[in-house]
Amino acid sequence: MKLDIGCGEKKRPGFIGMDISPNVGAEIVHDWEVYPWPFDDNSVDELNASNVLEHTKDLMRFMNECYRIMKVGGKFHVLCPYHTSTGAWQDPTHTRAISEMTFYYFDKQKRDDWKLSHYPITTDFTYTYTFMLSGGWAGKPENEIWFGIKHYFNVCEFIQVELTKR
Repeated sequence: MKLDIGCGEKKRPGFIGMDISPNVGAEIVHDWEVYPWPFDDNSVDELNASNVLEHTKDLMRFMNECYRIMKVGGKFHVLCPYHTSTGAWQDPTHTRAISEMTFYYFDKQKRDDWKLSHYPITTDFTYTYTFMLSGGWAGKPENEIWFGIKHYFNVCEFIQVELTKR
């Protein structure tokens, strides 16, 4: 099964949609903030969450639930406004900003290394990420891009993350 969480009217092709609204054509009408979700443990091969995590009230619980329903080796695709972009806070329904560092907390080894075992997180994901850069930054040397991302606003508009369940 491939599941698109909070798909709205832009469900990813080949995925089953889950959304709170009954008017967007999602196959499953369910609020992602209501746990547990209506899926068995280890039943989902692939997840998609585009412009969802920044709206989530309890990100630890959300990620734990994604981990619960995913099969080992399953892929989880995430797209979010980057924390230093205007888009991170322009929408009044956003509850948090997301950076590449956010995902460290969902890797068990990193939590252990940082002595964060007291957090209520049960996930163990590996992940990779890429940045969707603002217009003038595409094509610049990598060292300039990294400097810009770390020191300026609106260099990176979105972060794309692929998590894999261990």
